[in-house]
Amino acid sequence: MKPGNFHIDVVGLMSGTSLDGLDLCCVHFDYDGSWSYRIVKAESVDYPAWLREQLATAQSMSALDYARLHSDYGLFLGGQVRDFIARNSLKVDLVASHGQTVFHQPSLRFTAQIGSGAGIAATCGIDTVCDFRTTDVALGGQGAPLVPIGDAVLFGDYDYCLNLGGFSNISFAEGARRLAYDISPVNYVLNHFAGKLGMAYDRDGATARGGRVCSSLLAALNALPFYTQAGPKSLGREWVEETVYPLIASYDLSVEDVLATFVEHVAVQVGRNVRGGRVLVTGGGARNLYLVERMRAVAPQAQFIVPDPLTIDFKEALIFALLGALYVADLPNCLSSVTGAARDNIGGCLYKGNQ
Repeated sequence: MKPGNFHIDVVGLMSGTSLDGLDLCCVHFDYDGSWSYRIVKAESVDYPAWLREQLATAQSMSALDYARLHSDYGLFLGGQVRDFIARNSLKVDLVASHGQTVFHQPSLRFTAQIGSGAGIAATCGIDTVCDFRTTDVALGGQGAPLVPIGDAVLFGDYDYCLNLGGFSNISFAEGARRLAYDISPVNYVLNHFAGKLGMAYDRDGATARGGRVCSSLLAALNALPFYTQAGPKSLGREWVEETVYPLIASYDLSVEDVLATFVEHVAVQVGRNVRGGRVLVTGGGARNLYLVERMRAVAPQAQFIVPDPLTIDFKEALIFALLGALYVADLPNCLSSVTGAARDNIGGCLYKGNQ
């Protein structure tokens, strides 16, 4: 039932493909014909080494181990929510969990985000919505990106919303429609190569700044067919591992030069997708000073705006909280103009807590 006046407090959970931890964002939403929000509290939690390792290798697990990880990870998430609420004395009506993407092949009509919603709800005792993508994929859509509806509802005063996470994605209005798609890998690749130097990530892009761009590799990356495909389109881990890593490996480059070249590749691809105007830049990549510098150099027609730290770090968790609120309000939380699905849809599965 569509709400008249509607108020809800939601904890949004976000974990990206770069596996740099779990974001928890408690948000108070009001709806009276339009949505407004206030972030009550937000925190990031590092994954324990055992869990990070299992999440990173989930795609190659046996069915039994995969099923166990799905359960274990849900229990972990529920425990983190319970502790987050207790630590900050929060009032919470709903949990909205993205889960961890393991498989994403919408062309084959399947996608999988693990992290048992039943485990979350049972552990924290709060109603939980999860599994936001599968309905859209079943309707012939990409199941991604999901953030653009939040861009439209909460950040519509920007010409573009650009997120630099494990992958970059962009969202913008074209007439009455919201359009969005993935642009390129970002931190999924950069963190992988930073790891070869013993770093979790390349802080401020300092290592990339010290490398040299390989023009031939840059040209080969920019020529990959994905970049000329029309949207809707989305990227997953599989594409990187089957296409990008082998291409990079065919060049005998230092890690520093790979990082420099890939940062330039990301900047070029972003530049190809912004015509001008104000661009809101969020996600972990917004803290990569060298990457932002290169985007501004490659695309001087646009004004790249890096917002406050809370919005940089927690915008996706905030928007997943909104997706949960939309689910409970019985309003579409996935746009067919973005994903290519047969229709707008309400994605997610609800698991009841202790109420």
